[in-house]
Amino acid sequence: MRRGVGRHSGRGCCSFKECCRRGWYTRTKPLIDSLVAAVNTGHSGGGLWSAEFRPVFFWGGLMVCLMLLTEVIEKVAGYVRKNQSELLMDHISTLIHSQSTSADYSFYDLAEYYDHLHRARNDAIYRPEALIESLGSLMQNAITLIAIGAVIVAYGWWLPLVLLGGTLPALIVVFYGTLRQYAWQRKATPEERRIWYYDWMLTSNESAAEVRLFDLGGYFHDAWKRLRLKLRSERLALERKQGMSEIAASLIALLITVVTLVWMVRQAVLGLITLGVLALFYQSLSMGQRLMHTLLDNVGQIYSNSLFLGNLFEFLAMKPKVTDPAESQSTPVKIVDGIRFSNVSFTYPAGNRSVLQGFSLDIPAGRIVAIVGLNGAGKSTLFKLLCRLYDVDAGVIQIDGIDIRNLKLADLRRLITILFQQPVGYFQTASENIAMGDMAAHPNQTEIEKAARAAGADEVIAKLPEGYQNQLGKWFEDGTDLSTGEWQRIALARAFLRQAPIILLDEPTSAMDSWAETEWMKRFRGLAEGKTSIIITHRFTTAMQADIIHVMVDGKIIESGSHQQLVAQGGFYARSWAAQMRRFPDNDRSGSIVSSECGKDSGRHG
Repeated sequence: MRRGVGRHSGRGCCSFKECCRRGWYTRTKPLIDSLVAAVNTGHSGGGLWSAEFRPVFFWGGLMVCLMLLTEVIEKVAGYVRKNQSELLMDHISTLIHSQSTSADYSFYDLAEYYDHLHRARNDAIYRPEALIESLGSLMQNAITLIAIGAVIVAYGWWLPLVLLGGTLPALIVVFYGTLRQYAWQRKATPEERRIWYYDWMLTSNESAAEVRLFDLGGYFHDAWKRLRLKLRSERLALERKQGMSEIAASLIALLITVVTLVWMVRQAVLGLITLGVLALFYQSLSMGQRLMHTLLDNVGQIYSNSLFLGNLFEFLAMKPKVTDPAESQSTPVKIVDGIRFSNVSFTYPAGNRSVLQGFSLDIPAGRIVAIVGLNGAGKSTLFKLLCRLYDVDAGVIQIDGIDIRNLKLADLRRLITILFQQPVGYFQTASENIAMGDMAAHPNQTEIEKAARAAGADEVIAKLPEGYQNQLGKWFEDGTDLSTGEWQRIALARAFLRQAPIILLDEPTSAMDSWAETEWMKRFRGLAEGKTSIIITHRFTTAMQADIIHVMVDGKIIESGSHQQLVAQGGFYARSWAAQMRRFPDNDRSGSIVSSECGKDSGRHG
């Protein structure tokens, strides 16, 4: 007996075609009766076209039409069912995509979010279709069962209750089994995700080089196998428990059936009913039990699919906290005063320490500002807060005196163009990769090429076989993979395409060689003219080109000034500069900011 926890719900024991075939059987009686009558009556030599055979042709023709109609309806129903299934799958996927892109960025810091997403993806695609099919089968079998109940109730008002009582234990077993399966699957979600992660590590190109170099294949496969064994054992234990429960329920049903049949046989022996009635009762009872089991299966599937669809609704019910204000202020067209962080405090979700505590910083409009410091100091966090990927715990961030929380999210983000520390390489054409910087503006090819030149990406694209129309990445046919530095230039071009008054660049030259960096900085000054630019960098050669440099340590600004001013102060920046000069006395001096006082990386959110 199916319990509705599998990937396919089934459509019950009686398909539409089967029901029609039962109808054919009822119509064979008049066909055969008319044929026998025509043969026995004889005819006047008219052959098969005589009046005696007309009923035969009538019923025979009706039979052929019914068979043909059945086939046509079956095919049409199959097409409609498939069409509904495809539309439903697309709709559910659209809901998941919409929720994923509108959910708070902070959700990605929570394992709970990934559990919800995993369950929604696993169940939401096929469960709605299975639920619809189970409902249809339930209605079909219920109608047939009512008809059978009408037959057997004539021999005792309590007989339909016997039919129901024989399947009641199985119904209880199905419900409890479904609840156990549902609870186990929710509990096992983190381990199922980890299994997926191990599988991804063993098969993805991102990890392929290190897996081979450090011989990690055996390690990840063993970890995958241990978890698979654990989950498989638990799943089989559930199956054994369910199987034993079903056997017990079947024994109860069999006992009730035997007792009922013994009673009917006794009635026949006493002459209260005929053998024909006994045979009819037995057939009705047998068919009724089969239908009850199928009905039970349908109910179990509906219950199971409803429970698991709850995973989708849980996911869709996750509401973002970073939202548009009830009453928004007008967005400044041009930044006049600048950006101000005032007494800002912030801790990442599920974090155990404050990244920023009472942080304040002024970024004047129209200037290039560099922020340097140790990893984990909170530099990249400033960008995420300014873009409202997170909201501050305390304090305020203002653009031209306006609290960014009073601006619509879309309007605020239109003010900003950004290069993240780990930019995304989209597996589209080079032209599309750059155009994604401002899809709403529908950039033309001239604008795309201008942005590529500004970022130095035109040199990379010129080497591609199909230039701007070349597919990037190796996931799809005829794609070309790029080096880290080349991907970074493409991402820079994407950032430059958007003509926003605020430019945020996180390590824009980290993957460039010193020659490319020098050339890029020359172009960048022209690009940034009249705009407010903030650059996070570890490179002195990048930082020293800025109008103002802020040194950030442990979530606070400890020094500010130009390169010459900071070197003259003899503080943290000067010591790092001096250490680099001693380390690289004869080269281009483009290394990272280092110091004997620099600690270890203090977190991934730096």
